Amino acid sequence: MPSPLPSPLVVIGLDPGLANLGLGAVREAGRELTLLGSALVRTSPRSPQAERLLALYQATEAFIVAHRPDAIVIEGQYFHQQRDLAFKVGQAVGVALLAAARHSVPVFEYGPLQVKQALVGSGRASKAQVTFMVRAMLKLPTTPDPSEARRRPFGIVGRSLELREPEQREGVSFDSHHVADALALALTHLSYRRMKKLVAGGL
Repeated sequence: MPSPLPSPLVVIGLDPGLANLGLGAVREAGRELTLLGSALVRTSPRSPQAERLLALYQATEAFIVAHRPDAIVIEGQYFHQQRDLAFKVGQAVGVALLAAARHSVPVFEYGPLQVKQALVGSGRASKAQVTFMVRAMLKLPTTPDPSEARRRPFGIVGRSLELREPEQREGVSFDSHHVADALALALTHLSYRRMKKLVAGGL
């Protein structure tokens, strides 16, 4: 009797930042990887900090509700030479953790070297190489025409969206490295998960 097919797994990758927060949802069904959606959440430095954090929380929670993930993945290293920037990134991470906890979604962390190793096979891989592998693994088309976003300002374009403050208009966002980094984190988690299953199976 053939073994039952594994249930599809949905993973959200999150690239934290106070000014720009990238989100990407990927579904794994057997060997098939599918991009469910991505979002770039931008907040204005002119807005009060509390309002910016609230906007990040609301957008992250809405993304979680929309995609019902089995796991959320964030970057595990927040060190930066600029202390103020590191503090702001830490605040964005806290907002993401709160949204995940509210919906009982487990959170996993991977460092940049782990992402490069999992997707490219080398810890010295460039960001361009990582982005190339993200596109290849998800079978993504070329970047959509930005004019399409202007014609459909509140529609999903190229399976991605962008939330801008204050008008919160949607448009093409995959060109943002924040979105690419978020998707890379999701794919890294799925890659390590497959590896662990192979090891557990005796390979």
